[in-house]
Amino acid sequence: MLANRPLESRPPSDRQIGHACGVFGVYSPGQPVAQLAYLGLFALQHRGQESAGIAVSDGETITVVKDMGLVTQVFDERRLAPLYGHLAIGHNRYSTTGSSSWQNAQPVYRSVGDAGFALGHNGNLTNTAELAEGLGMLPGMTAAETEVDSTTDSALVGELVAREWPMEPRSDGRDLELALEKVLPRLRGGFSFVLMDDSRLIGVRDPHGFWPLVLGRLDGGGWVLASESAALDIVGAHYVRDVQPGEMVVIDASGLRREHRFAEPDPKLCLFEFVYFARPDTVLYGQSVHAARQRMGVELARQAPVTADMVMPVPESGIPAAQGFARESGIPYGDGLVKNRYVGRTFIQPSQQARGLGVRLKLNPLPENIRGKRLVVVDDSIVRGTTTRQVVAMLREAGASEVHFRVSSPPYRWPCFYGMDTGRWGELLAADLSVGEIREYLGVDSLAYLDLDRLTAATQASPESFCTACLSNEYPVPVTLTDTDAKLVLEEPVLDLGAPTIASP
Repeated sequence: MLANRPLESRPPSDRQIGHACGVFGVYSPGQPVAQLAYLGLFALQHRGQESAGIAVSDGETITVVKDMGLVTQVFDERRLAPLYGHLAIGHNRYSTTGSSSWQNAQPVYRSVGDAGFALGHNGNLTNTAELAEGLGMLPGMTAAETEVDSTTDSALVGELVAREWPMEPRSDGRDLELALEKVLPRLRGGFSFVLMDDSRLIGVRDPHGFWPLVLGRLDGGGWVLASESAALDIVGAHYVRDVQPGEMVVIDASGLRREHRFAEPDPKLCLFEFVYFARPDTVLYGQSVHAARQRMGVELARQAPVTADMVMPVPESGIPAAQGFARESGIPYGDGLVKNRYVGRTFIQPSQQARGLGVRLKLNPLPENIRGKRLVVVDDSIVRGTTTRQVVAMLREAGASEVHFRVSSPPYRWPCFYGMDTGRWGELLAADLSVGEIREYLGVDSLAYLDLDRLTAATQASPESFCTACLSNEYPVPVTLTDTDAKLVLEEPVLDLGAPTIASP
């Protein structure tokens, strides 16, 4: 169990929660699998925007194309046309372990003798130091000093699989399966994998099922693996079932050939899949994510009512909860902010003034809807808080008479080690501040967070089936911090807590 550590400062970054990555796999002879993988990744773009990649096999050769950027920046018809084959995997990356660089883009490819395999990973391992030591990789060694060609835990898994590859090729071609059977029980933390060799597609989910992975069927007999059910819809596949926690599924020319349990399941899906990560049109635990988010807003209105003139969301993530809040409270729903969907993340801006301008480029108020009104502003979460603070300042500037902030999740107080990019206490606004202190920092008239029991009730799934570590400090997989890890987690960046700067247009 991890203990909270009081910190006196807040971070300068205005990033939101870093998404878990998106993975996709398709086995469909006679179909344009590279194009299907492209569409699947496009549907999963919200899960990672740093890099994208596709690996395709024609039965003899695996070809990997990957680069930094969005799916539409990495791939076009010219790059997809030569990717001919009968199976493919794809990956959208948001870095958690390893820096944002081309070397760390996925899928990871490893050549083993005359064979090879590719791997895409959603999640984060917690025992990488132990695994690396077992491979003879000393602390501080760079990728150039090892046989691993990147700094990610995903590449480490690739190396583990390669070293467990049978010395003599098997006549049935099950080399990758057998290597995985030896490696998977040694992994700790969060992992949903899609893997492929030249003739089979494999899906794997960790024993807790921290991150989703679903199995679908294409008309005509093909099979699909995807991080979310919404990606199945985009490629015209029919949902079959979830890959179960602790399960490996194998698909080849005979269809879904093998369903192998490598560990006892203890389901602990990340609760933030319901709150924030997953697309609204995705289904988790048999429940519509969009409907669950609306129920969160209903619960929030019951828990923290307020007298106001309009309920408005912070787009896009706050929209369903704001709709639920408005319906339950009877307060009219309206739009107070317009989002520019073509602006990327703003945290790379070098100065506070530039960061303020970046927020203004992404979100701009509608003064005619705001002026003189008492507003209830609904968002899904507050992690680092600086963007929220700037949004509140914009609403005040646009003439709001009162701003009451409502959050459809509890205070985010503890870092995640399983696949979200929130690995430092110093980056979490609520790590050592009370709700009252956060209210003062944001500059709002009132502030309320949804209670954890109400949040899990809104999902209509069992409360025991979720990981709530970032909200409750209850970690399903114990985390042992090395000195290096502790320095990263406990680092204390400094932020001036004076008045927020909002750049004028």
